[in-house]
Amino acid sequence: MRGASTGIVYGGLKYQARCIADVKADTDHTSFLAGTLSLKEENEVHLIRLSTPGLELVCEGLFYHPNEIWDLKSCPFNPRIFSTVFTSGETYGASVWQIPQLNGQSNAPQLEHLISLNEHSFKIKCVLWWPSGKNDKLISIDEGNLFLWSIDTSNKMAKVISQESVGMRHNLSGGAWDPHDRNAVAGICDSSLEFWDLRTMKKTSSIEQAHARDFDYNPKKQHLLVTAEDISGIRLWDLRSPKFPVKELPGHAHWTWVVRHNPEYDELILSSGTDSTVNLWLAHPPGADDLMSESPVDSPKRSKDSLLNSYTDYEDSVYGLAWSTRDPSIFASLSYDGRVVVEWVKSYIRRK
Repeated sequence: MRGASTGIVYGGLKYQARCIADVKADTDHTSFLAGTLSLKEENEVHLIRLSTPGLELVCEGLFYHPNEIWDLKSCPFNPRIFSTVFTSGETYGASVWQIPQLNGQSNAPQLEHLISLNEHSFKIKCVLWWPSGKNDKLISIDEGNLFLWSIDTSNKMAKVISQESVGMRHNLSGGAWDPHDRNAVAGICDSSLEFWDLRTMKKTSSIEQAHARDFDYNPKKQHLLVTAEDISGIRLWDLRSPKFPVKELPGHAHWTWVVRHNPEYDELILSSGTDSTVNLWLAHPPGADDLMSESPVDSPKRSKDSLLNSYTDYEDSVYGLAWSTRDPSIFASLSYDGRVVVEWVKSYIRRK
């Protein structure tokens, strides 16, 4: 099914952008953070909130950020804290920031800088928060290393606990923290997915020739994840049998760039790419029929995976996707030209 966007558009981003994140810790509002990527102008972080009637997107805060934002993650247990990875020319860095008290002002004072993750000697790719609860640890990944940090945001302190290098002949480009196991992390290393035990910082397994640009753990079922791949589109994997994917979806007309499991209805998967399209998929995990109490529908047969909808009202590549944790029937997308769109998928969800 293909159709133009019927969602709500936020027009506040003035510059190009790649990063949007759900403010998971905000349990009172549906909120997102978006960061810009301007070469010449001072960049911005926008706190975007869906109005209570759900009719418009409101800028709750606009904050200046000194550099181009290439990665942005919201702290899962404090709605005012987030991390960014940034570059300016040949320099790069990663920091943790705090949003000041707004007191009803949308143009708030400067972001409070809490922590710099400054032990990196390679280009930093991402910062990871453990998604499943409060944790005093952070992970940062650069092109050659994985760092585990102990952080204390109240005292503005960060210390490297351990580090693992992938060697000069290999290149890391991204990662994700297993929501079911705080000691397990995965990273994209060249054409493979590599998995590490954070207690020993040793590799435990790998998926060879995955060619992933992005991946996401299934939030409801352990051992399962989905990858977005250059050649093969979208693949679902069971880490207990990593030699072959358990399912394949066709992906996009051009590169598939981002893939995200719905946080509650794990059969719903979003993907986006350089074809200026966001796709909503129905993809049943192995054995899901016996386990799901709430199931997406709108497929002729529940056993058949399908493309539920394509959102095509974009004029540029879509690099940012974020489901709302507070309301899992909502997602936000961000195209490179700074266009933020919020959509609803409630029509594809049926309660038994």
